[in-house]
Amino acid sequence: MLTSFFGKSKPVNGVAITIFLIIFFIIANFKAWFLEFEIFNFLEKLVVLLSLILSVFVLNFIAKKNELTQRSAYKILFFVIFSASFFALLRNHQAIFANLCVLFALRRVISLQTKKVTQKKIFDATFWICIASLFYFWSILFLVVVYAGILYYLPKLKNWLIPPIAVLAVAALTQSFHIITYDQFYTFSEWFQWNYFDYSNYQIPKILIPLSIILALTFWTLVKFFAVVNKASVSMKPSLNLVLLSLLTAVAVAVFAPTKDGSELIFFFVPLSIIASIYFDQKSDKLFREVLLALLILMPLSIPLIF
Repeated sequence: MLTSFFGKSKPVNGVAITIFLIIFFIIANFKAWFLEFEIFNFLEKLVVLLSLILSVFVLNFIAKKNELTQRSAYKILFFVIFSASFFALLRNHQAIFANLCVLFALRRVISLQTKKVTQKKIFDATFWICIASLFYFWSILFLVVVYAGILYYLPKLKNWLIPPIAVLAVAALTQSFHIITYDQFYTFSEWFQWNYFDYSNYQIPKILIPLSIILALTFWTLVKFFAVVNKASVSMKPSLNLVLLSLLTAVAVAVFAPTKDGSELIFFFVPLSIIASIYFDQKSDKLFREVLLALLILMPLSIPLIF
């Protein structure tokens, strides 16, 4: 029943998943949004919610446009399930804004396969990642994915020089904004986020349990993903490899993140949602998929009740 519903990509699927996300976002932010009501905070949270919803649909667009998955709603469902399992993520507006910018960048990088307006796409992708780093410093690591895209599709010397130009453009805009607004320079110490490699929060049950389930799902679905990559066409294989590289880069972002409360995993959930969706699209055992999907949906529902 669940696989029949989410195995299709229709407006009703998107509406249901969006409502699911909104409910959990309101629950996670209820105190700040209503009990301690301030109009500025309310509007700020509303913008964060809209950014998170937009992230869902950008992810859906990337997967559909580049034919990374079949036309199902699994990818956006998984992204919402994973995100809703960590209330700290739903409260972290910097991580949400940065992830949206990274999604905009991934959209441009993966579309390099068309080999149209390629230099503009490389510039745009780098630009968005630099903007993301202003919200969440370690998202700058996704520049690795940009250079991988150049290596896969357009390994010409002039293309390797475009990312530094985009970095300088963002630096100039950021400095100009700070000088005009605050009458001072934007310093490296304001941009950089120190990492203390403190993973003690991962021992807290409300973080440990969903994280363990998600990691188990990751290893389980990667087996199928590698098989799909090996059988993929020459034109499709680079895009799938970029998804895998995004997953590995997201792991590095989580490792170096200054705060370990689950919010740092949002970057990991984007490629994982695509990989898990490929698994569910390919898996023939319907009963197993039904049980697994039901358990995943119950994960964010049960954690607030237990903890």
